[in-house]
Amino acid sequence: MAAKKKTARKSAPKKKSVKKSVTKKTKKAPKKAPKKTTKPLPKAGLKGKKTVKLEVGNTAPAFQVADDQGNTLSLAQFAGKKVVLYFYPKDDTPGCTREACDFRDSMNRLKSGDTVVLGVSKDSVASHQKFKTKYGLNFPLLADVEGALCQAYGVWQEKKNYGKTYMGIVRSTFVIDQSGRIVKAFSNVKVDGHVDAVLSALEGI
Repeated sequence: MAAKKKTARKSAPKKKSVKKSVTKKTKKAPKKAPKKTTKPLPKAGLKGKKTVKLEVGNTAPAFQVADDQGNTLSLAQFAGKKVVLYFYPKDDTPGCTREACDFRDSMNRLKSGDTVVLGVSKDSVASHQKFKTKYGLNFPLLADVEGALCQAYGVWQEKKNYGKTYMGIVRSTFVIDQSGRIVKAFSNVKVDGHVDAVLSALEGI
């Protein structure tokens, strides 16, 4: 018997299951608003203001400023007295401490001439309290935090130190007579011998 020919059935090619690539719709993250690079405001809002230069014979600018106890002091309340208004950069720093202590130690001589001493910086009331207590200062310290008083007396100026330029208080003192007139103005004060120079100026009033 003839062998039966095996008829090989061609199996139909398997259909490749094409997987549809499902692309998930990713929600686009909302665009972040660009960060605002806000430049810090100049202290006390003094930017763009012209520096005032007071001279001998000018009427001393009036003011109302909180002292180291939080009470408001004004120039007007010292009418009829001599006033030494001195500006210094910062509480409890070497030069400012020496200057304050020199005024403290000379207070008997100053008071004998019916003189009021007022120290001014942009430090806070709390800072002034600590500074005054630490060194036993016997005169008021004015907290010109917003810088209005510094601006009025022209002591907020451009300064240079170690190659850096910045705005700050130039150490200055104004001697004001009983009528509110400036009789002596010291600028760029050197601490050593300064109180003696102030006392000499007071003798002429």
